[in-house]
Amino acid sequence: MMITRKQFLGGAALLGAAALGAPVAGAQTSQQVTVDGARKVLADLRHDKEFGNAKRLIRQARAVLIVPKLLKGGFFVGGEGGNGVMMVQHDGRWSAPAFYALGAASFGLQVGLEQSEVILLIMTQKGMNGVLRDEFKIGAQAGISVATLGSGIEGAIGGASLPDVVVWSSSTGLYGGLTVDGSIIRAEPNQDSEYYGRQLTSREVLFGKVESPRVAPLRREMDALG
Repeated sequence: MMITRKQFLGGAALLGAAALGAPVAGAQTSQQVTVDGARKVLADLRHDKEFGNAKRLIRQARAVLIVPKLLKGGFFVGGEGGNGVMMVQHDGRWSAPAFYALGAASFGLQVGLEQSEVILLIMTQKGMNGVLRDEFKIGAQAGISVATLGSGIEGAIGGASLPDVVVWSSSTGLYGGLTVDGSIIRAEPNQDSEYYGRQLTSREVLFGKVESPRVAPLRREMDALG
């Protein structure tokens, strides 16, 4: 069967449109994977004794940043990174999740591969103000204290007052000197807008009245910890 030039160009246009649409669909799927992954991390936190007293601390937290999968690995030159969601507590209720990225680069003798579930508990208003700045760098902001506690540590935090930010991680694999110091937290408002279907800033998600049935299971899991 002969294909006319018009039919060929029409088919090419349809294929091109499908190709252009594919990244958008993939991004939406990726965002839901991040939301569902955050819910799984919270379920792990509820049932895993290795998270120590994080269940108690999360009730006191002003905000929580959950990174379901932080990947780090390499030889001599390595990096770490992962996508996550942040939620803010308002009068005992948790906001809709806003999308954030956690990333860093590191140099040195590095062997192995590690995957971590990471939860940042923002305990004070000062800590929340810092994290909400553009590209907050963990451990580099003067006056903001950060306590890093890992899997298997019961998490007794000493001192007269809580640190501004408490970092919990549960890791698999082998990696020399896992730390989130120097990592940068960055808001991803484009992902918020794509996921919720309208133009939004991260602050509008965290402090506004944004609703979506797709985030209801995550919010229920947060409420179950409260």
